[in-house]
Amino acid sequence: MLNSNLEELVLETDRLYLKVLDEHFAPQVLDYYQRNNELLKQWEPLRDREFYTIPSQQNILQGEFDKIQTGQLFRVWLFKKEEDFRKPIGTVALSNIVRGAFQSCHLGYKLDVQEINQGYMTEAVQAVTRYAFEDLRLHRIEANIIPRNQASMKVVQKLGFYDEGLAKKYLKINGIWEDHIHMVLLNVAME
Repeated sequence: MLNSNLEELVLETDRLYLKVLDEHFAPQVLDYYQRNNELLKQWEPLRDREFYTIPSQQNILQGEFDKIQTGQLFRVWLFKKEEDFRKPIGTVALSNIVRGAFQSCHLGYKLDVQEINQGYMTEAVQAVTRYAFEDLRLHRIEANIIPRNQASMKVVQKLGFYDEGLAKKYLKINGIWEDHIHMVLLNVAME
């Protein structure tokens, strides 16, 4: 279980702040999804109209915040330092956190279409990976990536993730069952 000061938790990189958000950030998160709808729909499940509303984003953010408090999830939103906390440019999440003998999670991330190929996501995933291993004491991080998503693949490859194989028809993305490459990073400090 994480501490009760989640609203104050901010990871920092050279160019970014990575912050846990609550329902008060629903307008900014909704703006992010609206700006990036065309890019994201090729990599995510189908979204209904309700998803693109303030009440829906408030509910999602509150649900995620509750899961973060219980240790089932860790999601931060990315903000450029020069823009403070006004406009999120992406998010990184550790989901399906399982403790016990497994000590593992799934990694997911997405970036604003205007910020692609500038190194922001590699910077952010590296910070979250460090937090996962050092603070959350996880042993294994798994990222499942559609083979044609070369930009996403480059992020994890730069950070040392290795290929454990192809999962056929692993997730339903944009209405189609898609194969995913199973990329993994182990916390060697825990071995």
